[in-house]
Amino acid sequence: MKIIFATQNKGKSEEVKAIFSGSGIEVFSLYDLGNNIDIEEHGKTFRENAFIKAKTVYDIYKVPVVADDSGLEIEQLDGRPGVYSARYAGDNCTYMDNNLKVIDELKNFPEPHKAKFISYAVYYDGRREIESIGELPGIIINEMRGKNGFGYDPVFIPDGFDKTISELDFDFKNKISHRAKSFAVLKVKLISTD
Repeated sequence: MKIIFATQNKGKSEEVKAIFSGSGIEVFSLYDLGNNIDIEEHGKTFRENAFIKAKTVYDIYKVPVVADDSGLEIEQLDGRPGVYSARYAGDNCTYMDNNLKVIDELKNFPEPHKAKFISYAVYYDGRREIESIGELPGIIINEMRGKNGFGYDPVFIPDGFDKTISELDFDFKNKISHRAKSFAVLKVKLISTD
């Protein structure tokens, strides 16, 4: 089976392809297809945004689509940045801009800064909707560490670790990440329903 992963993010694309490797499900991303579809994520939840992405891409290609919406929720910031994680520091912001904004907003709060990454993954083929969720709890630190990963990975230490996600090996990160968890469950659901 061939499916499109509704993302233009190369890092996410590589992560999800690795999860589906050897499953008999071949994944192509919008990044691979060179398609820069502008999808307006106007949902109020990760679930709503994931389905918006999946349906938009399905309506264009008419082939099965997987999509996710993911982000960071920080306890002391009442769940922010949440669904705004990618553009938290404003339109056209960089990962560094977002990390610096989070560090700045947390400076007046006592440590630890409890947080969690959430990934809401969905499959849509025009008739079936299959969904799963994955979470990775941890803390936010006040400096950026590591060269691997993307997004908030340099400031996030998962529970039970002393390294940020950006300091972890890619293959290992792919086993513990919120996206790995949600797509691993989604993969099992897809294989068992086909």
